[in-house]
Amino acid sequence: MDSVVDATEPPANLPAGVLERAARTIALPGIGIPGQARITAARVLVIGAGGLGSPVLSYLAAAGVGTIGIVDFDTVDLSNLQRQVIHRSADIGEPKTASAARSIAALTDSVTVIQHRLRLDASNALEIFADYDIVVDGTDNFATRYLANDAAALLSKPYVWGSVLRFDGQVSVFWEGAPNGRSLDYRDLHPVPPQPDQVLSCSEAGVLGSVCGVIGTMMATEVLKLITGVGAPLLGRVQNLDALSGSWREFELRRSPDRMPVTQLIDYDEFCGVPSAGGSETEISAEQLAALGGVRLIDVREPYEHDLAHIDGDELVPLARLLDNPGALGTAPMVVYCASGARSARAVAVLRARGVDARSLRGGIAAWHAAAVPADPS
Repeated sequence: MDSVVDATEPPANLPAGVLERAARTIALPGIGIPGQARITAARVLVIGAGGLGSPVLSYLAAAGVGTIGIVDFDTVDLSNLQRQVIHRSADIGEPKTASAARSIAALTDSVTVIQHRLRLDASNALEIFADYDIVVDGTDNFATRYLANDAAALLSKPYVWGSVLRFDGQVSVFWEGAPNGRSLDYRDLHPVPPQPDQVLSCSEAGVLGSVCGVIGTMMATEVLKLITGVGAPLLGRVQNLDALSGSWREFELRRSPDRMPVTQLIDYDEFCGVPSAGGSETEISAEQLAALGGVRLIDVREPYEHDLAHIDGDELVPLARLLDNPGALGTAPMVVYCASGARSARAVAVLRARGVDARSLRGGIAAWHAAAVPADPS
């Protein structure tokens, strides 16, 4: 495979410090000084400085990738540190881009870090992606994945993707415009997104932090293979990890002959069924809930989640119990909440079908905290 990076800098111009630091990489067959020159010349964009982004950023920086861009709009939270190992306890409350950049600077001074502290959307993705050779996606939501895939496809840039949930992980490479007619993109794996109420976030389902490390490290390896041109990238192949059994399974991916190529960016929240910021009659904002007062409030999370933090005065009714007997809650008006809004939306749909005036807290308890509305930590 040819490298996706054109190393215009003569190998002889590599700084002495880079040569010493990268000695073990240079010693590898097929890489050598020319390969390290490509690594040093490479520009890689990493979307998300979280569970997957942490090992990706760490290993790309350690390898000496010349320019690393980081896209993230979030701040470091205590619950992140179980898996987002590029951050430290002292970084809590800091923007993740700044925390990650600081960790990279402590590791090496030969890498230029560009912070994109923003929410990636259709208005900025193409402009940001244009400055990089490879796009790496460590995000945890389908709307951003489709956006990142489509923007990379429009620019014919390789798109390295990974995902984790509970004890499982997946990793692959997509590349619209790949050589030898091997064009594939994320839509060949997921032609249509799942319904929002069928998708659990890491906060809802849980995730073993070390699985993020395994998948993220593989993603970094795929990036370095694309940069140097060694080996066979996971283009047309999806690797699946079952950490509980310690096994890997691979399946081949082919382009559907009737799938239309990506021609433009779209509204990805609408495409994925994500409620608009304005909400609907089935939703209520944190601010609106705080102003109501005295409303019946139902938490459909699991007991351990409720024990960590909840809203004062609520009733704990886990979703499975509610779905098993929705009539047990009666018919009085109520507001339902969960971690992010997915489970509560499902519960509200069931309750409203029974004639109950039920609304879902938009964004869940995460939005409640973000709005600085006091919660009752247990």
